[in-house]
Amino acid sequence: MKSIPHHQAASPHTEATSTHNYPNLTDDDGKAPKDSVVLPAYSTMDLVDKDPDEDDPWNLPELQDTGLKWSELDAKGKVMRVLTSIVKFILLVGFLYMFVCSLDVLSSAFQLVGGKAAGDIFQDNAVLSNPVAGLVIGVLVTVLVQSSSTSSSIVVSMVSSGLLEVQSAVPVIMGANIGTSVTNTIVAMMQAGDRNEFRRAFAGATVHDFFNWLSVLILLPLEAATGVLYKLTKIVIDSFNIQGGDNAPDLLNVITDPLTSAIIELDKTVISDIATGDPAARNKSLIKIWCKTENITTLLNITVPSAANCTIGVPCWVEGNKTWTQINVTETINLERCNHIFAYANLPDLAVGLILLALSLLILCTCLILIVKLLNSMLKGQVAVVIKKVLNTDFPFPFGWVTGYIAILVGAGMTFIVQSSSVFTSAITPLVGIGVISLERAYPLTLGSNIGTTTTAILAAMAAPGETLANSLQIALCHFFFNIAGILLWYPIPFTRIPIRLARALGNRTANYRWFAAIYLLLCFFLMPLTILGLSLAGWQALVGVAVPIVVLAIFIIIVNLMQTRCPRYLPSRLRNWDFLPRPLHSMAPWDGVIMSGMAFCGTRCCCCCKCCQKTEDEEKGGKERKKSQEMYDNPALTRDNDYEFTVTHL
Repeated sequence: MKSIPHHQAASPHTEATSTHNYPNLTDDDGKAPKDSVVLPAYSTMDLVDKDPDEDDPWNLPELQDTGLKWSELDAKGKVMRVLTSIVKFILLVGFLYMFVCSLDVLSSAFQLVGGKAAGDIFQDNAVLSNPVAGLVIGVLVTVLVQSSSTSSSIVVSMVSSGLLEVQSAVPVIMGANIGTSVTNTIVAMMQAGDRNEFRRAFAGATVHDFFNWLSVLILLPLEAATGVLYKLTKIVIDSFNIQGGDNAPDLLNVITDPLTSAIIELDKTVISDIATGDPAARNKSLIKIWCKTENITTLLNITVPSAANCTIGVPCWVEGNKTWTQINVTETINLERCNHIFAYANLPDLAVGLILLALSLLILCTCLILIVKLLNSMLKGQVAVVIKKVLNTDFPFPFGWVTGYIAILVGAGMTFIVQSSSVFTSAITPLVGIGVISLERAYPLTLGSNIGTTTTAILAAMAAPGETLANSLQIALCHFFFNIAGILLWYPIPFTRIPIRLARALGNRTANYRWFAAIYLLLCFFLMPLTILGLSLAGWQALVGVAVPIVVLAIFIIIVNLMQTRCPRYLPSRLRNWDFLPRPLHSMAPWDGVIMSGMAFCGTRCCCCCKCCQKTEDEEKGGKERKKSQEMYDNPALTRDNDYEFTVTHL
């Protein structure tokens, strides 16, 4: 029994070619067996015209101009084209502005929904002393508040108040670095409508995830064993007489604050107060009601049990049988009420957070779709050629290696300007999806974004008060050196750029099974960190007992997969493939069938939208089948999809 790929079948009209290409289908006399299956045939024209690289989904698509050339237009046509381009550019800037504002509102919504829970997570200092637990807490808190700067500020507040040591805060900062990449992963899921765009966009987003996870996999054990980042930053702090400076420039917030402040304003100190153990903060609302306040400190006479309880440095006297002293009492006077739309709404934080979460996701998705459509409309002809050459072309030999490092500097500079790595990486994700930026170019831009967000944190730390300056700056430098070490591990040598290969493999998987993107998001940013946190709370024995077998099994599977691909002869015959396992354990096709059946049931029973989507998919599939039928001869044997292989039985 021989297996012949369907796409390699030759036409029955060219028997000589067919028997030459497939010698196993002939008998000893060179004639085809009588009982052999008739192979389906492709059109001769299709074989001639088919480009072997045409079906590679990772090739950047050519955005060709289908309209008239500029020289072919009359005066009226040229004016209309110029006006249309100006209108499209204005709309693009407007949608991009709304996109950035929706990211800001999304962060506020997450803080309203999970901000107090994030503060509670930080309260258990015994758990934070465990490096693994500190790492996953940093991931969870950053995912909950959708802002690595917020989670970092909580850590700085805890270190400044003496509740957390700098060395214990380093793994939390590593976790915050991972958690901040969830935003562009969510943005990539908005492009799931087109399979190839989704493939590229999801790979462009998750290359950030893989870089962070792989860096943590190497540097967290190294930090736990040697404290290298803590010691290095300690040397830097002690070697330089660093004085407090100005805060980082707030360029992006100056533009977005007029809109976002009209929607919601938050009192972010509430989360820090909860984390530092202030019991009064638990009953406070994160929604800022009074935007302008004034604190007045006065001396208040109080009674104390004895003179030993008097406040040092203030008068203490006895009247009758009572001992009196004075204390400073700070009273906050509300001067001006906020003007955002929820300032007068008598709603709990959770309700406001859910409302903003739904609205921000809706606006985010809408703006992203419109941005992609406008870019596809604008990036045509010579414009597309110029942009692709600028963004994706390397310097000539022997200076080609410089291009990636310039891209790192560009990513760092752009992130420094917008003061948010989430905004920058989320902005380039749709560009990777539509094929303007290649995955290989998006990778150094993302690495530069990681550096840019740490330089902003360093400048912010230098503006801290003198008593907290050293600790704040040391934590920011730990974040900086962590990303520098990660770049040294996974970028300079092309062979070590493993995140690109992993992201491309994940992009292929999610393109074939688009529901897997949601599974990946839940697994990497919620389920796995929560499981590790639960095992850490149960004790290191439970964590080691569960984690070590899983890690050993994962390493074994990775090694066997590599050997199956490159040197299968060194493996036992049973391990040369995974067919001995039940099919659901080595193939996602059975799971896909179950999920698609569930979605089909939902489409027929639950909502009309699913029916419309299903109808669209059916029409698209029918169109592809009609196109395929035009490329083939009429043959009753054409009953199988050409993605599968069928078996030819011969005597």
